[in-house]
Amino acid sequence: MAATGYGYYRATIFLAMFVGYTLYYFNRKTFSFVMPSVMQEIKLDKDDLGMITSSQSLAYAISKFISGVLSDQISARWLFSIGLFVVGGINVVFSWSSTVAVFSALWFINGLGQGLGWPPCGRVLRKWFEPSQFGTWWAVLSCSMNLAGSLGPIIATVLAQTYSWRTILSVSGMICLAVSFACLLVIKNEPKDVGLPNIEATTKKGKSAASRDDSTLSEFLLSPYLWLLSVSYLVVFGVKTACTDWGQLFLIQDKGQSTLMGSSYMSALEVGGLLGSLAAGYISDRAVAKQGIRIHGHPRHFILICMMAGMFVSMYLFRVTVTGDSSKVWILSLGAAFGFSSYGPIALFGILANETAPSNYCGTSHAIVALMANIGGFLSGLPFSTIAKHHGWEMAFWVAEIICLVTAVGYFLLRNIRTKMGRVPKKED
Repeated sequence: MAATGYGYYRATIFLAMFVGYTLYYFNRKTFSFVMPSVMQEIKLDKDDLGMITSSQSLAYAISKFISGVLSDQISARWLFSIGLFVVGGINVVFSWSSTVAVFSALWFINGLGQGLGWPPCGRVLRKWFEPSQFGTWWAVLSCSMNLAGSLGPIIATVLAQTYSWRTILSVSGMICLAVSFACLLVIKNEPKDVGLPNIEATTKKGKSAASRDDSTLSEFLLSPYLWLLSVSYLVVFGVKTACTDWGQLFLIQDKGQSTLMGSSYMSALEVGGLLGSLAAGYISDRAVAKQGIRIHGHPRHFILICMMAGMFVSMYLFRVTVTGDSSKVWILSLGAAFGFSSYGPIALFGILANETAPSNYCGTSHAIVALMANIGGFLSGLPFSTIAKHHGWEMAFWVAEIICLVTAVGYFLLRNIRTKMGRVPKKED
């Protein structure tokens, strides 16, 4: 009966988080999805667009860091539901606005609400799923972003032919508001809340010895691997965000492609990303099962470095080979390849930050690397659009390529660094 109870609650809670986070991501990107329609109605230059997207990225970075550190102290279902409610409400208000200043302010608040989404998900997954299943379900849940990102541009483009961008944002926001109440009712923080034994209680004895080796904050923060993960995640997330936010404008303005082709490219990127997240989780889990976790190096590094190299190759081919006469299949293939090779590392960085941190700083570890990632997201907004404004999209994407290549080579050279953060017992070392 207990197994049946766990199965039912795991399924309903995971479904609620998956649907909820799909809406989180869709309503994070609604402005990007309808950007061409907005620009037809309101005069916006590249700096204006960069200001709006960067304001959200900055707020998201701050909010996600704070909620990551404090998530253990706050009810996960309330945190998740309140964030979704805020995001929905802001999208509705955004649809009533018409100036850059108001757009930027509202998108900043949207970013604050967005930061409340993922940390509660990670906490609930840990409470409801066995440690051996955590990485797999993490990857599956992260696919909610790809689902929203792949369907979003197509839905927005099709609806824009009949409805205004204001109607699209308003309806999307109202759906968010409704689902936030459903999530509050369905999501449960831990098995104990519904009368089931907590899963963590069964592993406490095995972890008691390890708890004596808990690291201090300074030992944890001085771990070189923490900062290697952070800097690499900053670059990967920044480059990925630049391609999702600006890729369709690059195709339309520089490459002479249609608006539908631009949105189709973004959809292909997200579909590839969905497959990349799942592949990264599955393949790296098999590597861990075969090789085990070591003090130096990590079994997940091989697939991580291969995917980072794939990001560079797909970006280079996209910039150099695509023209106004290019085959649609080729353009969509490049989009899918970039999505596959960028979303895989994004999933792996989150898993590695949790796996390799001391048990008493897992949440803080993920909060730090996520903060660095979102700084990368911020840099992909106004700074990236400024390069494009003065030197063109071609130069902006070339800069992103080179930074991505340097990061992949650097990670390869440091692949055997000590990956266990914090204090290492002398016998283990």
